[in-house]
Amino acid sequence: AALWSNRDDARDYQAPSHHTLSCYIADGTGTFRRQRPGDKGAPDKLCVMPAGQESNWVVNGAIRLAHLYVSETQFALGCVRLLDREPRELQLQEATFLDDPQQAKRFRQLITLDWDEPGERLLASSLAHEIVDHALLNQVGLRQGLRLKGGLAPSLRRQLVDYIEAHLDQPITLGELALRCNLSEYHFARMFRASFGLPPHQYLLARRLHRACQLLRLGVMPLGEIALLCGFASASHFSNRFRQAVGATPGEYRTAIRG
Repeated sequence: AALWSNRDDARDYQAPSHHTLSCYIADGTGTFRRQRPGDKGAPDKLCVMPAGQESNWVVNGAIRLAHLYVSETQFALGCVRLLDREPRELQLQEATFLDDPQQAKRFRQLITLDWDEPGERLLASSLAHEIVDHALLNQVGLRQGLRLKGGLAPSLRRQLVDYIEAHLDQPITLGELALRCNLSEYHFARMFRASFGLPPHQYLLARRLHRACQLLRLGVMPLGEIALLCGFASASHFSNRFRQAVGATPGEYRTAIRG
């Protein structure tokens, strides 16, 4: 996430590699896209810019924006988890100057938090995930004219999702997943990535960490028990992986989330 201010300028964005969700925090009434001079910004207006999208802007007067950047990995996980679709089937739909009071409220809450303070940084991360999930549920559509090649059949993809969720407390190997699809490990890994948008080990780790976050929010279960329920070899292994992904230890995360 980032806060951005500008005045009396012109900006061109050349196909960034990430998706960008933006909210006008202050001013912006003189800001417009060069191709659409009749549409102007205003406080609480929202913009959705997909990865690879070029855009050209004119800023007359002052502007203050909050940006939230969404990686292709985050997008892929959301497509599978929230929408039960292959990421390559879907695209984030461009939108300029949307009205969505609840989403704007989330952005305003996000910018009040101190991102350098560990506890508030975790709250900011949770709020950012809410913003991204809301955008995925409301601003994603099917790619037009797409002919999918390779990848797993939808029924197999759903079976894998269900199997992984039901066995997160156990070791899950690439060979085990490949066998369920009657594929070699090599071909399975390629087809999994085509359908899920990321390699099997990354998807599995993301789901283990997601389950851990859910359990940490629920109560006072010992961290060692949470580690085992989420398939980590030990509490220290769990703590290291969690800190790498979230930026805090599981204990710090639980303290921050529970206030």
